[in-house]
Amino acid sequence: MTTSTASPPSTNLGLLRDKARSIRREILLMVHAGQSGHPGGSLGAADLVTALYYSVMRHDPRNPDWPERDRFILSKGHCSPVIYAVLADCGYFPHRDLASFRRPGSHLQGHPCSAKTPGIEASTGTLGLGLSTACGMALGAALRGDQHHYYVLCGDGEQQEGQIWEAAMFAHKYKLTNLIAFTDRNRLQTDGDTEDVMPLDPLPEKWRAFGWNSWEIDGHDYRQILDAVAQAKREPCGRPTMIVANTTKGKGVSFMEDAASWHSGPPSDADLSRALKELSHG
Repeated sequence: MTTSTASPPSTNLGLLRDKARSIRREILLMVHAGQSGHPGGSLGAADLVTALYYSVMRHDPRNPDWPERDRFILSKGHCSPVIYAVLADCGYFPHRDLASFRRPGSHLQGHPCSAKTPGIEASTGTLGLGLSTACGMALGAALRGDQHHYYVLCGDGEQQEGQIWEAAMFAHKYKLTNLIAFTDRNRLQTDGDTEDVMPLDPLPEKWRAFGWNSWEIDGHDYRQILDAVAQAKREPCGRPTMIVANTTKGKGVSFMEDAASWHSGPPSDADLSRALKELSHG
């Protein structure tokens, strides 16, 4: 059996906040360098992904194929900057690679590709695909008797896709207690407010109606994030879990927060300078 020397997870909330601040800076630098990408949702999801990689998941950058590792799947694949920044910081690939984001020939393309990028567990981007993929992977693990978990980050606009709800029924049918998903509930998508485009509320109730454990948290509160994961593991009741995490799109940068206009597109030089200055002050 392949073993791992993965570092123990951190429970230092101050360290997690510092990590997330650094991740947000890298997101902006990447999108600016590539002159393309999705900064708003990536910034908003930074606390969730930081908490998972630094305080929840069992993984080892020196042994990416460690069989006992937990798996993370970014179903909202267009927000690839957040996972690339975290993977580089963890040591899955050199930090300098981030400067090649979305460039021809780079392994860091707009949507994650598991065949090219170390640490990426599934190629995603087509909305709804990530959760469905995770369901199949989780079922395979359950049949083998594996003990690791599958963590999935879904967008809220993504849940207007029928494929999400097919996956929801599948996960309930097969009692995938090893599947813990998050909804990045920032209430904004390309065309504006999710509730104007295609209403989703009441979202936790919908997931419970499909046979999942589901509750709401503050997606920027590390204690709530960690407690929610612990609760999902402690009381699965034969069900998968969907944690609806209320977040702020563009979190950490005042002029990007709650602005659908920052769903995609690079910051100007002036915008980048202003954003980095804000983030440098915590």
